[in-house]
Amino acid sequence: MSNDFQLAPNTLIFLMGPTASGKTSLAINLARYFPIEIISVDSALVYRGLDIGSAKPTKEEREAVPHHLIDICDPSESFSAADFCDQVQKTVVEITGRGKIPVLAGGTMMYFRAFLDGLAQMPEADEEIRAQIESVAQELGWTEIHRRLAEVDPQTAAEIHPNHSQRLSRAYEVYLSSGKTMSQLRAVQPKENSFLLNYQIIQLAICPKQRATLHQRIEQRLRQMVAHGFVEEVEKLFRRGDLNEKLPAIRAVGYRQFWNYCAGECSLDDATEKAIIATRQLAKRQLTWLRGWKDPLYWLYTQEESGENLNDEQILFKALRILDQFAI
Repeated sequence: MSNDFQLAPNTLIFLMGPTASGKTSLAINLARYFPIEIISVDSALVYRGLDIGSAKPTKEEREAVPHHLIDICDPSESFSAADFCDQVQKTVVEITGRGKIPVLAGGTMMYFRAFLDGLAQMPEADEEIRAQIESVAQELGWTEIHRRLAEVDPQTAAEIHPNHSQRLSRAYEVYLSSGKTMSQLRAVQPKENSFLLNYQIIQLAICPKQRATLHQRIEQRLRQMVAHGFVEEVEKLFRRGDLNEKLPAIRAVGYRQFWNYCAGECSLDDATEKAIIATRQLAKRQLTWLRGWKDPLYWLYTQEESGENLNDEQILFKALRILDQFAI
């Protein structure tokens, strides 16, 4: 394999994987070989002030390689998959217009899927219905909302964790407000985003071979975050006074658990353990998405069959071998 091969100018590289799998490191290392700019595909990185707990790329990393869709929202705002699709499409056009290759890197699989498939037209938000759903959830729990959703739309319910209140609420609200389920509305949408027809898409999925290794990395990283000021970061957000636990930013994994600590609802040790467990559950959901991925996907394992971990250079070399198949 030659180290100086080129990729077509209309190439898009998707770099996906569970949290703590090494996506950022690999994306930045790819810049040594290709004229790339990185587009974050992460629902937490869009928010200003969510730095440590979101593993936001450092100032030095962002100066070394241009990054996009980071720090574009205040935590008091919502940022949806539709917002992401609008922003990323414009950003891809800008990057390719500069003769660069966009690398879409992150772990928010729903954003990747929405960009690939396009979004179905959904009814506008109905605050009254949303309030009714919230009232039922407060009385009977979100598992009851999940049960009701499963009765009318089992396909969508199967994709949503019973504790993911925001997505549950929206899915059930769509049905109550329109009489049609999300599955029915999606069934009539285009099966691909026509914008992407002019691009060559290379999709990589990076992760360790062994789940225990990923769990170990998740715990180690979370404890390092705490040591570097994660709790203080959440306390600063908590003291603002205009944020609450229902906002998407505060519901981000890790932030939600330490927010509860700041509210006096649990001890710091309990919040830390719950954050580790929640992050492991997130990684499991991310891998479930990837294992069911319907597009060509190149798996990039960061371990040998023996379980020995690869270093950054070895991982980069494996990625280059895959990309070499698309050389011009």
